[in-house]
Amino acid sequence: MTALITLSHGSRHPQAEPGIRRLTALAGEIAGVDALAAHLEFDEPSLVDAAVLAAERGHDDAIVVPLLFTRAFHARHDVPAALAQARAATGLNLRLAEGLGTGPEIASVLVERLTADAPEGAHVVLYPAGTSDPGGMAALAGLADLVASLSGRGVTVVPATGPVNPGVGLVEVATGHESVHILPLFVTDGLLLDRITTLITRIQDATGARITHSTPLVTDLAALVASRHTERTSP
Repeated sequence: MTALITLSHGSRHPQAEPGIRRLTALAGEIAGVDALAAHLEFDEPSLVDAAVLAAERGHDDAIVVPLLFTRAFHARHDVPAALAQARAATGLNLRLAEGLGTGPEIASVLVERLTADAPEGAHVVLYPAGTSDPGGMAALAGLADLVASLSGRGVTVVPATGPVNPGVGLVEVATGHESVHILPLFVTDGLLLDRITTLITRIQDATGARITHSTPLVTDLAALVASRHTERTSP
């Protein structure tokens, strides 16, 4: 059976790597395959080390699923480079699957979260890590439109990084709405996510808006990750 290797960006947040491990384990359970987690940076194991472990477990090939939402710099450059390095180091047949994306599958996961977490009538702030890539930003805007269409709510994208400080962006949204719900587009915990949640009380006091937030998606993504593996192994 072809193994599954998830490939995350990696994070300095202490809860990020455990979250990736939980997601990977559940995705492997759903797909019915051996599953290993790997990271581009900050966390261990690297993709090379995960591929070595897969080979030691008797696998000749594996599907690598990048835990990335947009096809920006990391997806276009870092992932192919890591894949080439792991192939060269191990001889394992590593096949690259589609990442998480910003399409209907992710929109459905986000809307399920909104249904469970968000107060009725709250305006939604979609909070991704952000990217300087124009195509990536366009994809995030398209995802916001999908979430708005499926949920019947207003949705504004406020990236964690970019030309506008996310705190300023959230203040602008909160100033115009009585209730705001932050919907993180994060696989697992991250320092950039902590950055905005620590500002909530201050922004509520400044604007008078009620601000709530969801937690990272983590295992909510397991079925999608498993399907990416299945799609890539299908003839």
